[in-house]
Amino acid sequence: MSALQAVQGTKRPRPDLGHRVDSDVVDSSHGVILYLEEITVSFDGFRALNALTLYIDAGELRCIIGPNGAGKTTLMDVITGKTRPDSGTAFFGQTLDLTRMSEPEIARAGIGRKFQKPTVFEQHTVFENLELAMKADKRVRRTLFASLSGEDRDRIAETLAMVRLTSEAHRPAGLLSHGQKQWLEIGMLLMQEPKLLLLDEPVAGMTDEETERTAELISSLAGSRSLVVVEHDMAFIAKLGGKVTVLHEGSVLAEGTLDAVQADPRVIEVYLGR
Repeated sequence: MSALQAVQGTKRPRPDLGHRVDSDVVDSSHGVILYLEEITVSFDGFRALNALTLYIDAGELRCIIGPNGAGKTTLMDVITGKTRPDSGTAFFGQTLDLTRMSEPEIARAGIGRKFQKPTVFEQHTVFENLELAMKADKRVRRTLFASLSGEDRDRIAETLAMVRLTSEAHRPAGLLSHGQKQWLEIGMLLMQEPKLLLLDEPVAGMTDEETERTAELISSLAGSRSLVVVEHDMAFIAKLGGKVTVLHEGSVLAEGTLDAVQADPRVIEVYLGR
């Protein structure tokens, strides 16, 4: 049993390490959608991740916190295929070995990532941004802005409502506020039907009102998909609820509710006390 499993008090069913299916069907039948075990990543002798073990349940909302240099960005880079681990295993569901998949393959399998700075097509309308992001049939070459089916339009309308941009549908994305651009990018990721969504500091630079609305949006997404949120804003994390994982020097230092990790002397010493 690993150190993290001892902290959690349960041993997670392991994926079939000798089997990889070239498919976008994610097997989360054991209740876990992401398995990271003993992941180590080094850059020029510096260990960005040090035998890190982490499990994310299907439908879970998990917050990741930790001081600068704790390994949060490298963790997301490993999950999305941008960085290959030196050792350890990374599985999406029971059968998809992330260490053997390219970044596009991982994205198609259902892992979406939002970076801190929003990236939208500013010259296009909000509606057109969602249309561009729509998950198209990869077997058919689709023309940009081809005629949309009624089902496609319903999906876009549903996403607009979800991210609270219905009234801005025909407005150029470049004219949106910072917070609205963040919501639009989340909407663009949702159009790709991710099963796991990684969000990097989603409320950085937002007003208090935008932060409140973002907490409501992210909380509403949990259950239908898994979310991993990297954030420094403790008040925002408190609004989200759920389990919090604290990273330090590339490893998991503590896990639990926000109240529990905030009361942990080790967390106070290396992070909260600074």
